[in-house]
Amino acid sequence: MAMPLPAPPRESGHWTIADLERLPDDGNRYEIIDGVLFVSPAPSLTHQRACADLYVALRAYTEAHGVGETFLAPADLEFSRDTVVEPDLMVLPTAKGPLPQRWRGSDGVLLAVEVLSPSTARADRREKRALYQRERTPEYWIVDLDARLIERWRPADQRPEILVDHLTWTPATAAEPFVLPLPEYFARVWGEDYGSSSLL
Repeated sequence: MAMPLPAPPRESGHWTIADLERLPDDGNRYEIIDGVLFVSPAPSLTHQRACADLYVALRAYTEAHGVGETFLAPADLEFSRDTVVEPDLMVLPTAKGPLPQRWRGSDGVLLAVEVLSPSTARADRREKRALYQRERTPEYWIVDLDARLIERWRPADQRPEILVDHLTWTPATAAEPFVLPLPEYFARVWGEDYGSSSLL
């Protein structure tokens, strides 16, 4: 489960990016939100299939419409010296010049996506959702594989928009929307036969 770990061996008990960089590369995902450390184990194959399928669709769309660049975890998104997260997917504005080691959240994240797993559900729905809303991330999607739906959050939302039939996303600079038929998407994730239809 993605739970806060005990405080680091420092007087403040407050984690920073410098502390994070000293942690082992052991296959876990380490993130800090407002100085609290969260750790998650390696995701399941179903989780990774869900991420990969959505990544392929989003990347094709963002490239075709010049919206930005789509990235798949692990990739750091830094908001401050004590807040850095790794969304499963994110869409960033097209970088000018070499890519930085981490993307600063203040540089215009367009979309962040988390695919729920038992170890991350609480943090994804609470701490991360609050972070993205506080930082004015235009869209935050939570993909619930078991319920076969996507929760869409925007900065001012008090509760999520629940999407079960299709997801439509129209970034500010796009002439056409991104459309994801959700029954087909979840059928592919779970390895089910959904007739001859295919999004990709």
